[in-house]
Amino acid sequence: MAGVSANRRHVLDPMDRIAEVLFGLIMALTFTLTLGVATADDIKVRTMLIGALGCNLAWGIIDAGVYLLAILNERGRKTMLLRAIQDAPDLETARRLLADELPPLLAAVVPAERLESMRQDLRRLPLSVERPTPTRRDFMAALELCLLSFLSTFPIVIPFMFIGDPRLALRVSNAVAIVMLFFCGYAFGYRSGLPRWLTGLSMVIVGIALVAVAIALGG
Repeated sequence: MAGVSANRRHVLDPMDRIAEVLFGLIMALTFTLTLGVATADDIKVRTMLIGALGCNLAWGIIDAGVYLLAILNERGRKTMLLRAIQDAPDLETARRLLADELPPLLAAVVPAERLESMRQDLRRLPLSVERPTPTRRDFMAALELCLLSFLSTFPIVIPFMFIGDPRLALRVSNAVAIVMLFFCGYAFGYRSGLPRWLTGLSMVIVGIALVAVAIALGG
């Protein structure tokens, strides 16, 4: 599932997009492999298409709803933190609350004077009494999450539209999913500072393992 990132320039940041496509791929691949095993030699193309698309649409809707809940939780927690800092009984408590919210690496180098300056700035902020509510931008981000999950399924179902042999279409679909897993892993490695090719190949290994098990079982 996609994380909640503050102060986005885009509706979703690149890691959110990568994660959502990856989840969609895993969901669709798991569905096609499972159905391929269950139906053996009687694979129904229509069932594959409707099932894979419906599975990812349902997942996208659920993920969008959870994203909106996470947004509300984040904003409510920030309001509670501001209230706690403003109502802190002493300076040390307020500074500790503030330092705990900073990333550990940054908290280790920020001097006490800077923390005090930040505390004073926060004390001057008006405390909102309104309940946190989703904004138009939040709904756009939720919609993008849903669409990413749904659209990531299409490359996997395309073989079923153009290949007459359902079993061959299933194997081509699995191959497409593995290639997409590699690119997701590669992009994830690039964004995370991990070895890109190794991360991409790690994703491929997982995909190949799933396909190999399914083929061995008759999928």
